[in-house]
Amino acid sequence: MKRILALLVLLVLPAVSAAQSFDDVIEAELRPGWRLANGDHMAALHLKLAPGWKTYWRAPGDAGIPPHFDWRGSRGMRTVAVHWPTPHVFWQSGMRSIGYDTEIVLPLQIAAKGAGQDIKLKGVIDIGICKDVCLPHRVRVDAILPASAKKPDGKIAAALADAPLSAAEAGVRAVHCRIEPNSKGVTLRTEVTMPRANKAETVIEAADPKVWVAEPKSHWKQGRLISETQLRHVDGGSFALNRSGLRITILKGRWAVDIQGCTG
Repeated sequence: MKRILALLVLLVLPAVSAAQSFDDVIEAELRPGWRLANGDHMAALHLKLAPGWKTYWRAPGDAGIPPHFDWRGSRGMRTVAVHWPTPHVFWQSGMRSIGYDTEIVLPLQIAAKGAGQDIKLKGVIDIGICKDVCLPHRVRVDAILPASAKKPDGKIAAALADAPLSAAEAGVRAVHCRIEPNSKGVTLRTEVTMPRANKAETVIEAADPKVWVAEPKSHWKQGRLISETQLRHVDGGSFALNRSGLRITILKGRWAVDIQGCTG
């Protein structure tokens, strides 16, 4: 089969001197993937990091840099959904960050506009890479994803299989949350009834990306994982918090569970 060429250029953002080179720190490749039976195309961004370096998950923690995807310039597609494999928890100077080291395959599910048509995937991906310091980096993607590609990519399939468990798969029986206003925003308390996972880390995300969520404090009590955190709007104003839009991720080593929403 003729090899599909994809152009990825790793650039340093303006905040870092253009004279610096990080060719020995990170390699970026687009895995062109294959067309799914439903007409979507499954591709992936494949990153390889030098020893000691890491990059970040969608919710990177207070010490991380959040990734950002911009697919303007693409043709023949409607949306791109990122499938996040289970991340690691890192601690540095007493601060928590969440992400990946060594190597990460990040599946991209692209919804095509027309059945049987090729897709031009063009975009800019801003990520952070960290070792002793954290630096913003930019990856540019420009590739044709042919509708004729049918053979699954084993590395992409493995990354999809590494996704967190759903609440049902993890044996979650109930998810309750209590919201109380405070002088600067909202205090949130969540209670997840599930099989105990000692030393588990909790990540809470709001549906609105402009709502900042502090690192939760969590503990177990009578079969429930209880987490408390603070939420504030980045503009400092008031905001409405929709319980169904909350996303709770519980991490323990290579095990994780993804919980969507909670009840009062």
